[in-house]
Amino acid sequence: MWRALEGTAYDDRHDSGEPPGFVMSNPFPPRDMTEGDERKLLVASPDEELLANVAADLLEDPELNIGEMPFHVEDVTSLAPDVGEPGTRGTIETGTGLLVRIPPWRCDEYGIDHPGGDTAVFWQPEHTTEPLVEQLEANLDKKHDLFAHDHLPGPSDVEGDLFDGFELLKTFAVPVTVTEGQEMTYVLSKWRFDYTVRDDHHRRHLNLALDCGLGERNSLGLGFLNVTDRTRPSESELEGRDALA
Repeated sequence: MWRALEGTAYDDRHDSGEPPGFVMSNPFPPRDMTEGDERKLLVASPDEELLANVAADLLEDPELNIGEMPFHVEDVTSLAPDVGEPGTRGTIETGTGLLVRIPPWRCDEYGIDHPGGDTAVFWQPEHTTEPLVEQLEANLDKKHDLFAHDHLPGPSDVEGDLFDGFELLKTFAVPVTVTEGQEMTYVLSKWRFDYTVRDDHHRRHLNLALDCGLGERNSLGLGFLNVTDRTRPSESELEGRDALA
């Protein structure tokens, strides 16, 4: 993706240390592949111009390498995912691993043992969901400041939680190439999040998470989200009537 943005107004985000403003999925469907198989790849961003630059580059140079896997891009299509209008209930799942790190200066507050130094601690199940939720909200606040309308309230400026419930699917450790020639082992987690859209602000915040990804290292494809279930308010009313009948 950075190759596609090279020479554009977005190029300076590469080594800025700030959220990049985009995230990508893994190739899917996720099963064993052989030469000639077709796969899809999703790239999300709140910035349509950024996506236009990526699409133009892929169409001009359709060679796409993901790790050791070479692909040839056949087509580019635009999508507009949305968590739904206020009153909508749904489920969001992490399509890729979620990276959440607890800064050393907050470990005491959460009762987390820190080995010393200035290294952040990877979130793990024994740390409980409190630090996870707070770090996710702080990270989304930063993305809101960078990529959303600054006159509108961010996630921490409004009452209510981002998600109604959390279901941990698994945690796992993987080697990740963070820059050319540098590999680190990250502890990641996969989640299922339930939500009910309270109002237009909450809808914006959830859609921003879809566009930018949750957690850290989104430019590596971490934190990509999928809406896996969605029930609109009118559909909820019909369900209730069916139950009474």
